[in-house]
Amino acid sequence: MKKVWIFQLVLLSLIVVGLGEQSYSQEIKKENCFFLSSLHYTAKGMGYWYDKANGGLEILSGVPYSNLGCKNCHVPGCDRCHKVEKDKTFKYSTEAAKNQTMCLECHAREQAIIGIDRAAKQQDVHLANGMKCMDCHSSMEMHGDGTDYISLKQPGAMDTKCEKCHPSVKPTESHTVHGEKVDCKACHVRHVVSCTNCHFDTLIREGKRTAIPVSGWVFLINYGGKVTSGSMQTFVVKGDKTFFMFAPHMSHSVMKDGRKCDGCHGTKIMKDVQSGKVTLTWLEEGKTKNLKGVIPVVEGVDYQCVYQDLKEGKWIPIKNPAMPIYHYAAFGKPLSEEQLKRLVQQVK
Repeated sequence: MKKVWIFQLVLLSLIVVGLGEQSYSQEIKKENCFFLSSLHYTAKGMGYWYDKANGGLEILSGVPYSNLGCKNCHVPGCDRCHKVEKDKTFKYSTEAAKNQTMCLECHAREQAIIGIDRAAKQQDVHLANGMKCMDCHSSMEMHGDGTDYISLKQPGAMDTKCEKCHPSVKPTESHTVHGEKVDCKACHVRHVVSCTNCHFDTLIREGKRTAIPVSGWVFLINYGGKVTSGSMQTFVVKGDKTFFMFAPHMSHSVMKDGRKCDGCHGTKIMKDVQSGKVTLTWLEEGKTKNLKGVIPVVEGVDYQCVYQDLKEGKWIPIKNPAMPIYHYAAFGKPLSEEQLKRLVQQVK
């Protein structure tokens, strides 16, 4: 009788353990964890602009986004940001996740702009005052809100706004004239870092992302009913095919005092864009140089760039590259002819 009881007890234990293993091995559903719908987890923004259905780079590459290595650029789970080891024991920590170093491990462009500004002794006004990423960015942005957003520029995906900390602005002439037509970032972003000549063939062949970064400029583009700051990115595909992308972009190189009127209005850059052609990048002693200043994004303009192929680790200029396909990503739209006319006019 005792043996039967022991056998039954062991059998019951095995069943309980088995059920436990089964329950823990079940896939977590999105409705039970809204982080699984967040952009940090899904990284849907890149897939959205890349898709050929949206006029993206897939038109030239012919490679589905699901076959690209960059699709893995996401946060796989809570441990990536929150896990810490203390006394040989793993624990979760909100402080670890709030550490700016943690953010910059993935956000390379922000890391680059911080380094450029520090070297030039023109630090972002927020960083100069000791602020860090989480002083502006919310936990909702980190973890999502249960909505499957397709881009961080999709309305609702981000809730960080200048107005949250700056609910009112001084009634200066610039603020009065621009009113609700111009976003804060158009004047207060010093410059952006752009990736040029992203070599798609190397990405496919070796899984490496290679490009030539440039800075010292900022683009003006329409987004959300206002003119705001933007950036650009160029690609080389299959040897000589080229792709040119414009998108709204918030650079973490913010100036306390906004740009002066003559920083945008009546400049040679504005007149060149109005003429239909402006040179953005060129080669100088074998190195890529770029235009500095404020550059409007206008449809139909020939934004001339130097395009290079990458062979055995060396950049080789392409003699007759194909004309680029222009793409406006992340809900950005070119400026209108009327908007450009206002920028071409000098302000007295």
